[in-house]
Amino acid sequence: MPNKKLLGTCTTLKNKSNVKMTAALPAIPVSASAAQATAPTSAQSKRVIWAAVIGNGLITYDFTVYGFSAVTIGHLFFSSGSPLTSLLLSLATFGAGFAMRPLGALIIGILADNKGRKAALTFSIALMTLGTGIIACTPSYASIGASATLLLVLARLMQGFAAGGEIGVSTVVLMESAAQGRRCYLVSWRGASQGVAALAGALVGAGITAALTPEAIHHWGWRIPFVLGMLIGPVGLYLRGHMVETGAQARHRPILKPVFAHHSRALWFGILLTAAPAASVYVMVYYMPTYLVTILHLSPVVSLLSACLAGTIIFLGNPLLARIADRQRGRKTLQYITLIGSIVLVYPAFLALTHGVGNTVSLLIIGGYAVAALTNGGAAWVMILEAFPRRYRATGMSMTDSFGATIFGGFAPFIAAWSIGATGNSMAPAWYLLAALCISLFALIRFPDVVEDD
Repeated sequence: MPNKKLLGTCTTLKNKSNVKMTAALPAIPVSASAAQATAPTSAQSKRVIWAAVIGNGLITYDFTVYGFSAVTIGHLFFSSGSPLTSLLLSLATFGAGFAMRPLGALIIGILADNKGRKAALTFSIALMTLGTGIIACTPSYASIGASATLLLVLARLMQGFAAGGEIGVSTVVLMESAAQGRRCYLVSWRGASQGVAALAGALVGAGITAALTPEAIHHWGWRIPFVLGMLIGPVGLYLRGHMVETGAQARHRPILKPVFAHHSRALWFGILLTAAPAASVYVMVYYMPTYLVTILHLSPVVSLLSACLAGTIIFLGNPLLARIADRQRGRKTLQYITLIGSIVLVYPAFLALTHGVGNTVSLLIIGGYAVAALTNGGAAWVMILEAFPRRYRATGMSMTDSFGATIFGGFAPFIAAWSIGATGNSMAPAWYLLAALCISLFALIRFPDVVEDD
């Protein structure tokens, strides 16, 4: 029989060894931000949502007031003997910011995936605020010559760079703050915030138009909306400085290669899927006031009211349809309905507008198209987000949004104005929108159905 004393000694030594080995194992640190990210409190979630949407709102507000001021900016910052040429140069500068969006998406998206969502969003809103301040304060071409034009273009490039990462990362933050059954609803506040900002920009523009003479607006009044936008920046910086992280980030890992190698289908078809919303918002919200005044010869007040109506519909419609989308098993059903409805409506809508149906009916037409084309953002963006794993999500989403917005949206006002001038056909914007809608329908059909989530 084995020696009992020897067995007891061996058992004691084994237990001590296990204790020492267990004690020697390094503890896995759990940071406060990571713990908060996995289980944020209600108050923390609200702060995250506010911090995410305010930057989107600032971007949309700045783009809206620039679109409303495009004619004045063309006169003040571009030396040309032709009003059309000045307008086209102003709209081209509006679009030039989009040339920087893909670069901003890459850098800020990688920053978000490596350093955290908070750092990326703080950087983007600071840069956006600086660009807005430059536009608000730059003297005209008559005062400082070509330097005025260069400063205006620089400001737009800065804003475009910031927007490239801002929109994608903030959309990621909204989804990561939501439970599975509320993802569409929370992400829809990205679109809703843009609707509120467009409404605010339109109301500010309408108020200035009603309160000031055309001469006062031309000399200094057009700067007021940009000054107001610049003041939003510190609020956003404060909120983002106090937000918590929404996800544990992978630090210093390669990002681009896995996105292109393993998620290329979601990336490319996601970019094509953005054609319809990008073209629709930049034509129907940003360019439409200019179109109604310069092409259809309606009053400036009516043109600004069209943007107010579109902004209100975007604000109210996105969360409403998103709640419906959250109750559906798939992400595509609602998108098929709105895309096909938009394809059916776009040509008759512009045909009626160009045939002089009156102010009230014109506003109803624009509102009806906005319902169909601009209120399904929650389902669309969540579908794209769910196609990327968390560690690459900010980069993938930022690239998808920025490339889509640049290709199909940024130069849409310029293309619409140029095509009308080249063809003499006031229906030209309808054809551009119809092409974008068909591209998105094709992309929706081909977009991967398999969700590759966390």
